[in-house]
Amino acid sequence: MSDQILDVDLLAFETGSSEQRRAVVDGVTRSLATGFVYTSHDLSEDLLDTAYGMLREFFEKEPEEKQRFTPAGANGQTGYTGLLVETAASSDKPDWKEMLNWSTPIAAGHPLKRNFAMAYPDQVLPEAVVPGITEVLYRFHDSIADLQRRFLRIIAEGIGCHETFFDDMVSDGPTLTRAIRYPSMGELPGSDADDGNAHVWAAEHGDINLITALPRATAPGLQVKVGDDWADAVAPDNGVIINTGIMLERLTNGAIPIGWHRVVASPGYTGERYSVVQFCHPRPWTVLSPVPSCCTPENPQRFSAISAADALDEVLYEINLIEDARRVGD
Repeated sequence: MSDQILDVDLLAFETGSSEQRRAVVDGVTRSLATGFVYTSHDLSEDLLDTAYGMLREFFEKEPEEKQRFTPAGANGQTGYTGLLVETAASSDKPDWKEMLNWSTPIAAGHPLKRNFAMAYPDQVLPEAVVPGITEVLYRFHDSIADLQRRFLRIIAEGIGCHETFFDDMVSDGPTLTRAIRYPSMGELPGSDADDGNAHVWAAEHGDINLITALPRATAPGLQVKVGDDWADAVAPDNGVIINTGIMLERLTNGAIPIGWHRVVASPGYTGERYSVVQFCHPRPWTVLSPVPSCCTPENPQRFSAISAADALDEVLYEINLIEDARRVGD
């Protein structure tokens, strides 16, 4: 198993020779043994700068003003989620972070919205306090979602499927973009930011979805679990971090493992951290069952079938986002 996160070139896969394409597929396959890979991108740096500036403007508002954008019953799938709510499934201590969540709306009459209302809530964004933010964040979301769809084509070839295997699966899926502010540890009541220890912003966890993209963060902190050790994950300049989720592990019969990770403030670090991640989800009616190419005599089928909707519901409960069923109290 590889213990190194590799840097690959998505654009070489899309425009290069057959040899270059094979090299990219091979690099992604080897790197994803860690659950992580870095890739080049063609995202607009101006759009990233504008989105981050507007998000910072929102997070700097007073707590009661931010709470206005927490819709009842959204279960963390749109709008604002405050500090000390989301909790890693492996932990009983809520994460030290606050979030703004959004996705691109789909038509009110779409069967996905009618049948899976929780996955497709009416969007709540802080347009009233940050004018213009809605249009920017929707463009941001669509740009990252397109990047993830394209990257899944590399993964599809790597598992022996046609490159378009995931295209229909993620079309109109409830892909979620999440802006996260990790406050200075000095803001946590009773903490001592200078005690010489690393502070955990978000405990060890694996994402539920297919893949997750992290195009930028304002400070280090993301760590990847490789074996029993933790390694810092910092994308190269103009790169995107991609990590794998629980749904992809099920579809590949474990051939591609979950990218286990956490977010920590280094010892002595007293600042805050901003990041924006996007969780690429299949449509809720997708049946997550291992693809035949990943089931062999050496690797017999490990996972039974489950719908993407049921898998998501279970994890939302485990991470403390179901509002009327919090497993960890406020």
